[in-house]
Order: sequence, then structure tokens, then C-alpha cells
Amino acid sequence: MARISLTCTNSLPGIPLSVLLVPMENKYKCQQCLQVLRKPVQAQCGHRFCVHCFKQLTSSGPKPCEACRQEEIYEEPQSILNSIEAFPDNAAGREIASLPARCLNEGCSWTGSIKEYELQHEGHCEFERMQCEACQMSILRTEKDRHNERECEARTLNCKYCKMTFHFKDIKAHDEICAKFPLQCKDCGKKKIPREKFADHMKSCAKTKSACPFGEVGCKSVIENGKLGDHEHSSTMEHLRLLLSMVMSMARTRADPGPGEWQEDSGLGLYRSPEEGVAVGAGAAASVHSVDLEKKVKALENIVCVLNREVERSSVTLEAYSHQHRLDQDKIENLSNKVNQLERTIQMRDLQLAERDQMVRELQFCTYDGIFVWKISDFSRRRQDAVAGKAPAMFSPAFYSSKYGYKMCLRLYLNGDGTGRGTHLSLFFVVMRGKCDALLKWPFSQKVTLMLLDQNNREHIIDAFRPDVTSSSFQRPISEMNIASGCPLFCPLAKLAGKSSYLRDDTIFIKAIVDLTGL
Repeated sequence: MARISLTCTNSLPGIPLSVLLVPMENKYKCQQCLQVLRKPVQAQCGHRFCVHCFKQLTSSGPKPCEACRQEEIYEEPQSILNSIEAFPDNAAGREIASLPARCLNEGCSWTGSIKEYELQHEGHCEFERMQCEACQMSILRTEKDRHNERECEARTLNCKYCKMTFHFKDIKAHDEICAKFPLQCKDCGKKKIPREKFADHMKSCAKTKSACPFGEVGCKSVIENGKLGDHEHSSTMEHLRLLLSMVMSMARTRADPGPGEWQEDSGLGLYRSPEEGVAVGAGAAASVHSVDLEKKVKALENIVCVLNREVERSSVTLEAYSHQHRLDQDKIENLSNKVNQLERTIQMRDLQLAERDQMVRELQFCTYDGIFVWKISDFSRRRQDAVAGKAPAMFSPAFYSSKYGYKMCLRLYLNGDGTGRGTHLSLFFVVMRGKCDALLKWPFSQKVTLMLLDQNNREHIIDAFRPDVTSSSFQRPISEMNIASGCPLFCPLAKLAGKSSYLRDDTIFIKAIVDLTGL
């Protein structure tokens, strides 16, 4: 008699009673979890348990059967639960597998048998809600990838400017202090100026306004840095008048002592009191001051004439430079337009080359007979990337049932997906949008066989299924590809450890066969 194996690591408790579409008989109920039996085992007392529940009950050793006590039929040693004496109840398992079932998830209308529920729907329902491991938010299974990439508040992101890593909720605060964050100058409109260089830009920006350097002598103008030279050129006479006015004011202040001050008697080298100065030297002082002022005014007039001549020469030179600058700017603009046009042409050529490369790769591996062998090399590195979450899934090249037939591919999770995560290779079949879909029969209903090839050609790992024609996975695709469907528990990862015949030279081979009967 076969005995129950306790080495199964991914067993689940019983199936909820509400999954059944018919009243449940007591013989299908687990005596521990009181749910529908999942992988039933029978103890030597005759009571049935889920394999998961039985393992929990006997994990620390033999236990008395509580069901026997409740029914008052307890008798040792028959009523002692022991993993050695228990055995899989395959008959009950087959009866339960045929019971009608439905999905409990809100919005899902799926119905079928318990077997189909366990193998195809449970853990794959697009209406199933699950908890995000990072932010603990409840989300739909189909929205998991989008939530992890775009919505999760606890996801980690790299600042796209300084490349430092932050939680999404902190990235906005970081933008306020990031030294590489791009700022825009409000004066000249220049964009993408790093914050660390913004102060230097403001000092040299041609559009930033500042006070005229002659503001100290009375010029009230506020000019853009780029037009400061023009302002100084056009306002030279005004600036000179302001300077002259300031000089004259200083001269008058120096020449006219205020009332009550002592004055020097230049003739005797002595000082007289104010009263004495008024009486004795008023006429002589006035005459001396008048002569001095006339000399100073004459000297300033000569200076102004010299400056005017220099300004005129500078103006002619500046006009020549401005004309040459305009010519140079026109040449630069023409060259820039040509460069931009060449860049656009190169981009178009790059896109065309990329499309042709993709077509060549597809044609290189493409088959048209429904049989496809997928060689996956560098397995160890790809598996490490999958465990680290860098590349959890990979897609095979496309293959066809015929030249104008169904377009298909495979999707492989090297670290498992769903119930197989961390323990199994998960392999799924994907129906893709093809050029001739309008000529084909839908939904897709051909039998699909998936194989992991034994490189000794002895014992291949094989799983096969017939599509559920009610599933959206097998309807005519309206996007690039349908939702993947297949085997989350395709192959235990333990079979690829050590000197495995399935893994040679860090390479595995996966084969897909689509039954073409009826096409």
C-alpha cells in the first residue's frame, strides 16, 4: 500500500466550501480544517484529512484522532494518527475532482470542476486580490506588475539626475535639494541647468538685469547683462555729465567752507577766524576761487573731447564686429539646421535597422509546423537575475502552427511564478497577435504539450493541456499577446541541481508541440 509522502513543500489547506456549486457530503470534508479535501489522505481509523492538515497534525509525532473522540469510537492504536500508517485516498480524490466548482473572487464568472479549479484557475484568476509585499496594499493579481512599477508607494527608484536610490515617497523631497536637478532660468528661458551650476549661470546670463555701474554717480538704469555694453555706449555722454556734475559738486564743497569755519591766509601761512576772514580776505579769496574753477572746467572739457573721439572710434569698430557677428550667426543657424536634419535622418535609419534586425532574429528561430525547441544558454546567470527580481520572466522567439497559422511563444519563469515561486520552473504558453488571425478559427483549441528535454534522451519532463475555450487567454488577441496560460509547477528546481541530465554546459532545452489535428 502506498504511503503518504511528507516531502511536499508547496501543499495547501482545504478548498473553501463555498467553491462548490452543490451541497458537500461529509465524506469530502477534512476533519481538521473542515473544508473540501485537497489531496486527501486516509488515516488507519478511516477519517480523511488534507495532506497539508495531516502533516501539521503529525509534525511533532503521532496524535490521537479528535474526530474519533467526537464520534465516541476512539480506540487505540487505530485512532492514533501516524504518517507511517496513512495513505493517499485516490478514490476520494477522483470523486472530489469531478465536483462542479465556481470562483469566489468578486467579478469572476468562471465555473468548472474542482480539478480544473486547482490546476488552471486557482492562483491565476485575474480578479484575485493579493497583498503587495512592500506597501501591504490590496491589489488585483493582473495589476501586480503595474502596481510594483508605477503605483507602489514603497517601491525604490533611482533619481534620474544624480542616480541616488530613494523610496518613491521621498523622491519629491529629494528633488528640492538634488544638486543635479535641472532648473530653468526665468530671464533667458534656458532649461536643464543643474542646481549646482545655477548661481554661476545667473552671474553670466545675458538676460539677467542688474544696475548700471554708473549708478553711484546718478544713473538709474537697470539693464540686462547682455545689453550692458550697448547701454554704456549709448549713454556715454549722460554718464560723463553725471561724472562732471559730481566733480563740480566736490570742487564747490572743497572751495566753499561753511560758515563758522577757520580759513587759511595763504599770504601769511596763518589762520584767521571767520569774522576776520570776511573783513580782510573776502575779495582775494573770491578771485582765487574763480580762477581755479575756470582751469578745472577747461581741463574737464578737454577730457570730454578726448573721450568723445575714443567713443566714436569704438562705435565704428563695434558696428563692424556686430555686422560680422550677424553673418556668423546666420552661418551657424544654417549649419545647425543641416545637423538637425541629418540627425533626424540617422534616427529614421536606426529605426529601420532595428526593425530589420528583429525580423532577421524572428526568421532565424521561427518554425511553421507547430513544433518549437527553445535553447536557453547561460542558465545560471539568468536564474540569478530571476531570483534577484531583475528579469523574473523571459519570452521565447515566436513560432507558428503553419506559415499563415497561429502565432505563439513561450514564457518561462526561472524562479517560478505564483504557487511555484522559489521552488519550480514555471512554463506558460502564450497566443500572440498574427497577421492572418482573421482567417483562423477562434478560440484557439489545439492541444499543447510542453517538455523539458532530458539531454540523455531518457526521461523528458512532460506536461500537456487542452485550452479552456472560455478563457481570455485563447481568444483572438486584441493586443500584442494574450495572458499566458500553462504550468506554474512545471519542473521542481531540485531536478536541475547537481549533475542534472536536464542541465548541461549551463544550457537547458524546452520543447513545445501544438497538435495540428483539425487545422
